[in-house]
Order: sequence, then C-alpha cells, then structure tokens
Amino acid sequence: MRKLKITELNRLTTEAYKEAEKIPLVVVLDNVRSLHNVGSVFRTSDAFRLQAVYLCGITATPPHAEIHKTALGAEFSVDWKYFEHTADAIQALKTAGFRIAAVEQAENSQAMSDFRTCQQAWAIVLGNEVHGVEQSVMDMCETCIEIPQYGTKHSLNVSVTAGIVIWELFKQYDKH
Repeated sequence: MRKLKITELNRLTTEAYKEAEKIPLVVVLDNVRSLHNVGSVFRTSDAFRLQAVYLCGITATPPHAEIHKTALGAEFSVDWKYFEHTADAIQALKTAGFRIAAVEQAENSQAMSDFRTCQQAWAIVLGNEVHGVEQSVMDMCETCIEIPQYGTKHSLNVSVTAGIVIWELFKQYDKH
C-alpha cells in the first residue's frame, strides 16, 4: 500500500468549491472563544461541503492568523457570515427555511444515532467551550442532539463535536 501524494488527491480548487453543490447544512458557532476551534470547524465544513458557517457573538472572524493555522485556507472556500447576536442568525436561518438543532446535553435531547435529517435543510448550533449553547438560543431550537458519552468526562471539545456531528449528518445527505 502506497500513501497518495497531495497532487494525486484530485481536490477542488477554491473556485470550483464555490460552484460545487453543497449539503444543506449550516454550522452556527455560538460564542466560541478558541480561534483554533473556529479554524477546525471551517476545515471540517470544507471537507464535507457544508453550505456555510455562521460566526456569532465573541466568535472571531477571518481573516485571522490563528484561524488560518487550523483552517488551512478553508476560511476562503466555505461561505460564512457574522452575527453579533446568535438569535439573529437563528432567525435568519428559520426565515430561509432551515430547521435548527442545538448540539448540547439537555432535557429531552436525542442521541446523535437517532437524529434524522429527512433530507431537509438543518443548522446545528455549537456553543461556547465553557458554557455551551446559551439557554436563550436553546429556546429557539426545535430539537437538541446529544453525543452519548461513557467515560469520566462530561464534554467533548467543540471542534471534535463538530466533526462527529457533521460526519454523521453528511452520511445522511451523502451528496459527494
């Protein structure tokens, strides 16, 4: 078995990516403070051709060297918008026909394995590294997805959570 060279991967150019069909999924970052987490979400969103990333509140925006360090240029390919208030982002998404799911540990949450997109447009809300998704934002969501955890820790890093959820939802849309 031979490892492929980067030139053999047949990746899209940024221009071709912009024109490519996207899956109807938007990631909303609700006051995410780590620029490395933001960059990682951009990179994962690029890998699975998400429609957009919405950056809200204290979440930093490109261009920024620390975002670029983990995004590796995905901040140029993935569409993004900034909202001062996450509630405004949620309202804009609802108006555009998206359904909204928080990714959080909450009463009546559903396990990731049980969640179904039904091929509809969804936005997933990921929260701050310490406080999670704000309760006022949770109140605007129609459902909550939870990644079951069985160890001693009660949370995952926000970029790891994004990767797991995006991958699971991508498999349901599967438009590659």
